[in-house]
Amino acid sequence: MTGVIESLNISASPYINAILSIVAFVVIAKAADLFVGKVLSRFTKFTKSDIDDRVLDTVHRPVYFTIILIGVVLAIAYLKPSQKVLFYADGIIYSVMTVIWMMTAVKISNIVIEDAIHKVSDVTGLSKDIIPLIENVSKIAIIIAALMVALSLWKINITPIIASAGIAGAAVALAAKDTIANFFGGLSVFADRPFKIGDFIVIDKGERGEVVAIGIRSTRIKTLDDVMITIPNAIIAGSKIVNESAPTPNLRVRIPVNVAYGSDIDLVEKTLIEIALQNGNILNDPAPKVFFNAFGDSALNLELLCWIKEPALRLRTVDEINRGIYKKFSERGIKIPFPQREVHLYQG
Repeated sequence: MTGVIESLNISASPYINAILSIVAFVVIAKAADLFVGKVLSRFTKFTKSDIDDRVLDTVHRPVYFTIILIGVVLAIAYLKPSQKVLFYADGIIYSVMTVIWMMTAVKISNIVIEDAIHKVSDVTGLSKDIIPLIENVSKIAIIIAALMVALSLWKINITPIIASAGIAGAAVALAAKDTIANFFGGLSVFADRPFKIGDFIVIDKGERGEVVAIGIRSTRIKTLDDVMITIPNAIIAGSKIVNESAPTPNLRVRIPVNVAYGSDIDLVEKTLIEIALQNGNILNDPAPKVFFNAFGDSALNLELLCWIKEPALRLRTVDEINRGIYKKFSERGIKIPFPQREVHLYQG
């Protein structure tokens, strides 16, 4: 700083140099403000998002006042006060700068959080009511960081404070380990995106249903019985998840069919295909197929494979197909056998 001051000495009077320093930095601040407000703002208009415009609008005034405060620091140095006065003057000015940028960082974080939550909620259905909570957490973190900077400016040893904060943080982490696990589980769900709102999923615990909400702490699914199940995200993150709606919403169903020995296999296959194609929930492409799987003890084992439009229609479609099979088989004389055993008695 001393070399800069000596190189910028214009007058023999330190007071004139101090005034000129402040005036020069006011001009520089105004030029920087115009550059940020007029020049950079033109480039941000070419982007699709308005977040950069909002950030620039938030930043340009703090930049203006920061440059002026730097000029004030330089002006005070021109006056060559005592070390004690210089220490307190610099401490006050830098503390003011810290407060200005702390408030700016809070505003920018709120802008980024709000934009990010709106984008995530459109995909996952995350409630926008969580925005104030995340903003408050971010605000506390920024204030704590600014406080640490301010204390270091005043040469206050912050090591004991950091140590105490570490101990308190460890105690809080142990007390709220389940909540923290669910929180990070929610982050993993948002990062990996194994499912989204409206998907039908099956968890390895056996729960199956439609995803209706994805929160920071838990995920809610609605079963076909219209029962709402809330599952902690820590369990979701550690479970095997079958997403029946991905990569496409179509789902293949398998319907086992047994017919009696001696039945016309070609007729059975033709009948099953007709029944499937007459159902409005079944897709024509891929076309339904019938496979002859095995010779059973009492019947010929076949399987009808067909694709339905969405997983929610599975039970209804299987019911309609089974009803159609029973009626058509009766009309065409195709027998559905039941397990039976022949007993032969021999008299010795």
